[in-house]
Amino acid sequence: MINPASIIHPIETHPGAVITAIASRNLKTAQVAAKRYSIERAYGSYEELLQDPEIDAIYISLPNGMHAEWAKKAMDAGKHVLIEKPAASNAEEATVIFDAAKKTNRVALEAFHWQFHPAAHVVRSLIESGRYGRVISTASRMTTPANSIPRGDIRWQYDLAGGSLMDMTYVVSSTRYFLDAGTPQRIDYAKARPLPSDKRVDEAMDARMYFKSEVAANSGLVKSDIKTDMNQPYIGHIVPRVWEAPSILIELEHANIYFYNFMMPHVFHYIEVTDKRTGQKHTQKHYNFGPEWGACSEPWWSTYRYQLEAFVDKVTGKKPVHWISHEDSVAQMRTLDAIYEKSGLAGEKFFMFTRQI
Repeated sequence: MINPASIIHPIETHPGAVITAIASRNLKTAQVAAKRYSIERAYGSYEELLQDPEIDAIYISLPNGMHAEWAKKAMDAGKHVLIEKPAASNAEEATVIFDAAKKTNRVALEAFHWQFHPAAHVVRSLIESGRYGRVISTASRMTTPANSIPRGDIRWQYDLAGGSLMDMTYVVSSTRYFLDAGTPQRIDYAKARPLPSDKRVDEAMDARMYFKSEVAANSGLVKSDIKTDMNQPYIGHIVPRVWEAPSILIELEHANIYFYNFMMPHVFHYIEVTDKRTGQKHTQKHYNFGPEWGACSEPWWSTYRYQLEAFVDKVTGKKPVHWISHEDSVAQMRTLDAIYEKSGLAGEKFFMFTRQI
């Protein structure tokens, strides 16, 4: 199922892109969606979509466990791909995807849409400026209240690469982006709370890692905590939790930077900088401009619209304002793999497509 906010609505406002077709394994489902969103063509199989000569690029919003297979097939068919996060089920599959992109000379982008928003770039620039000294630690979290995700949802299915760390992988991507880091130097602990009905799937994950940060004025290792929970228990088993926006706290020598709702900053966000030397707090918000986009954006653009702008620029041979490299996406998956391994949930996790290649 496609979230219209992630691709359909952004394309409606982009002069260089149009949705030509939509595909589902069920033709009726595709036809209903095509009618609803005024899409010209509907296909009852993914193969038919790949064979359409008028399609330049494909947005892959399938379950995690199907990303690698269909991204590779799409690129082999000559299509560029925008792949929902996480790009694959594991690092091995991610490598297959981006090797295929290089071989076919196609564009492949992992859709960490939040990273294209000016607010994220402002936070990164505050860290890189060096005015607050080196980074000491980070803490990123993302949760949803108990019972907010139905048990039949694909995000709980092991064979489709489900689990809280996979779905809420934003906590790892935000940590790595703001530190300009690759994979962790070490992982002190990773504690999973398994899904009661399938112990192979993580309902929640807590981990502590240490990264080597490449941001300015930094030296040594940075302690980074992450927390994901797709079924956050009631308080005292009585009081329901309220939904909380994903957040990250970055502690530097001379300041703390708190970025609230880093995942969907176009809806609402704030960046709070607390100077340790004076105790003064300064709050700021950024919906356009910023150190990367400058004046070439609009305040109403969503994170997805910023991402689309960059993707279309890349496909059409222009230099995108912001980009996520293939190497970064593979490092992201290696980090997830390492956390799962440390937690004891790795096993033969998500092997379905990998064993076919």
